[in-house]
Amino acid sequence: MIDREQYIPGPAYGAQVQKNGEEWTLILVRELRHAPEKVWQALTEPAHLREWAPFDADGSLGTVGSTVKLTTVGAPTPQVSETRVTRADPPNVLEYNWGGNDIRWELEALGGGTRLTLWHNIDRRFISMGAAGWHICFDVLDHLLSGTPIGRIVAGEAMKFEWPRLNSEYAQQFGTKDPNVPPNVAQP
Repeated sequence: MIDREQYIPGPAYGAQVQKNGEEWTLILVRELRHAPEKVWQALTEPAHLREWAPFDADGSLGTVGSTVKLTTVGAPTPQVSETRVTRADPPNVLEYNWGGNDIRWELEALGGGTRLTLWHNIDRRFISMGAAGWHICFDVLDHLLSGTPIGRIVAGEAMKFEWPRLNSEYAQQFGTKDPNVPPNVAQP
């Protein structure tokens, strides 16, 4: 069993971006050793989201038409956005909007586990940051689903768990500027 202080995220994994004019979409794929029904519950139910996601939800995201308030965790000032679930096809597809950005989750049965794919529209300037944050969240989610929870790691706390390194790796992978590099150093 791993404890929180021993957690170190691995290197950036095969993430992608889709570009449509000024709009960029982050695409992250993660294979989990857990059935889609179990992963679905973790993606939709407030008690589970509270353990791994970068936001708290005041209701279930598992039903089309539900209106749920999502509150970003660890922000200097509370950032609350009201979302409406636009698609919920358990345990396969979930879509909603978070803070003005569309999010789509796809769950595909894979052996005894799940291939989890996230599409998240993120401003180009922040896409590597989003990838680094979701990377850590996915690791925490996997631990939770495995019965070895390490607790949510988001916002400033993620800095202690190599978020800057992941941010740099994803920025390099996507060909975007790394905000960790001083402004007088040339970047793509």
